Amino acid sequence: MIALIYVRHRFPGLRGDERNEVTQFAFMFVGFVYAFFTGFIVSAMWGQTNTADDAIRAEGTTGVQMANDLTAFDMADRDRIHQALLDYERAAVTEWPLAAKGHAYPAAGQALQRLHAAYEQVQPRTDTQKMYLATSFDSLNKIGQARTDRIIRARTDNGLPWSLWTVLFLLSGLVLGCVIVYGVEKAAIHYALVATVGVLLATVLFLVLELSHPYLGDAATSRKPLGAVIRSLSVPSA
Repeated sequence: MIALIYVRHRFPGLRGDERNEVTQFAFMFVGFVYAFFTGFIVSAMWGQTNTADDAIRAEGTTGVQMANDLTAFDMADRDRIHQALLDYERAAVTEWPLAAKGHAYPAAGQALQRLHAAYEQVQPRTDTQKMYLATSFDSLNKIGQARTDRIIRARTDNGLPWSLWTVLFLLSGLVLGCVIVYGVEKAAIHYALVATVGVLLATVLFLVLELSHPYLGDAATSRKPLGAVIRSLSVPSA
């Protein structure tokens, strides 16, 4: 607003029709480039968050399936694996805030190793148990890979590089500058126009910042699928 007040008082000649036509053309061109650039950035970062969402949902689905498959094993094996799987899922939930920042929770890794050991102790007696055991080992590998991928993704997906932030701020400044120098006779209308565009630009910047990390912020990936596995394991067996 200070810049707008300065421009209106320092350069009253900017309100001419000819200058407005030039400013309007510049605003349309810069606005098009800005819309294309921000649309590309938001789309890419939203896709990054969606990928993380798909991964955690797949991990949760795999965990629930592992819990359901326990009925194929003998009671002793079933109880041992049930407790090991429950311990791991609880550790994974505890690890989530740390993993969101790219850090591992050692207890989660140890719980995963105990879960591996629990399955390795199974001695299948029937072909059905052999099939379920092989499927369970595949699922176990999947949740282990999902945990590793989550930690690595949190370490590497750190939002825009400084070069793209520079371009984004430069384009935002150009858009706002075109609105400021645009000649509007009534000051109240001009102030409202600049304020509206300013709020719009700030909203876009906030959205880009909010989507910068797939595991942090209000738009981040949720750990609820891990909680669904815990609830599945907490239901008493029939």
